[in-house]
Formats: sequence, structure tokens, C-alpha cells
Amino acid sequence: MLLPYLNINLIEAGCDEAGRGCLAGAVFAAAVILPSDFRSEELNDSKQLTEKQRDTLRSLIEKEALAWAVGIASPAEIDKINILNASILSMHRALDQLNIRPQHLLIDGNRFKKYQDIPHTTIVKGDGKYLSIAAASILAKTHRDEYMLGLHKEFPQYDWRHNKGYPTEKHRQAIVETGTTPYHRMSFRLLPVDNQLELDLF
Repeated sequence: MLLPYLNINLIEAGCDEAGRGCLAGAVFAAAVILPSDFRSEELNDSKQLTEKQRDTLRSLIEKEALAWAVGIASPAEIDKINILNASILSMHRALDQLNIRPQHLLIDGNRFKKYQDIPHTTIVKGDGKYLSIAAASILAKTHRDEYMLGLHKEFPQYDWRHNKGYPTEKHRQAIVETGTTPYHRMSFRLLPVDNQLELDLF
């Protein structure tokens, strides 16, 4: 059972991102403020759930949360400022959109840049420890998956419908055969090291 909060007397927002390890597409982040009495036995780290479970929980979270928002950073921004900074930027953009100002932030991971004057706590694997971070992981993942399904219709050869931009063999092979798109992150190693067509971008 995940913990409902870290600080019982503060309005806490949980934050998490999705798509950090992908070769293509924006990175998405979500910020969620749950009621202090919110409980869900099903809510867990989005990576531990099926797509159907995530979709069901997304509806519950968006209905029951006191506030929630999603922010993104584009592939171009990822290339310009690196994936860590882009992930943090997407979290800041999600926080910008909350209609309730949190008093404390719970951040999944171990790196974050201070947001305004709000104190924060970074928590490694926090999406498996706190409800608000798990809720943010669900929203970030489902909203990003929805976005990648839209991109798949434009570029079906990369199989983004299934891999969501992650570096599967089929995705990499499509890059070898047809090249990249405006949605690919050109600062990433897009092809295997042993491939003679490797895009050596480091």
C-alpha cells in the first residue's frame, strides 16, 4: 500500500515524468494534488500496470484529484538542454498549470531544480512509494502514449503504436531504412554502436 503523503499538514503535489529513455517524441510530466483521504489499492507505479489498468486509473485520478496538470518538453528542447533538464522543465510546466498552489513537492527521482519558492523532496522510485507520485506517473504515461499514437498515424513505419518511441529493434531498423523524423531526438544515439550507419552524435 502506497503512502498518502509525506507531510500531513501540507498541500503536496506529486510529480513524475514519462518518455525519458525514448529515441523519439516529447518528454511528458504530470503534477497531481490528491485529497488527503484519497485511497486506491490499484494505484501503483505506471510501469507495473497494464494499459487497461492505467487508463482506468487515469479516469479516476482526473476525476478525484484536487488539481492535476500535464507539461511537455519537445524533442528540440531535449536536444538543446539535455534530457534531464528537459524532464525537469516539463515538471515545472505541469506545476505552472495547477489551479491550486502546492506547499510541498514530491519529486520522483534524485534530481530536481527548485520550483519558485516551494520546498521539494526527491524520492528515488517514489512512484512505488507515494500515491501522488504514482498518480503523476499514470497521467504522464497515459498522456504521452496518447500523443505517440497520434504520431504513429503520421509515421507508421517506426511502430510507435507499440514501442511509444522506445529503442526497440523495429524502431531502430526503421531509422536505418528510412532515416529520422522531426520527432526524433538527434542528441541521442539512435542506432547500435556496431551499425555502420550509426548517427554518431555525441
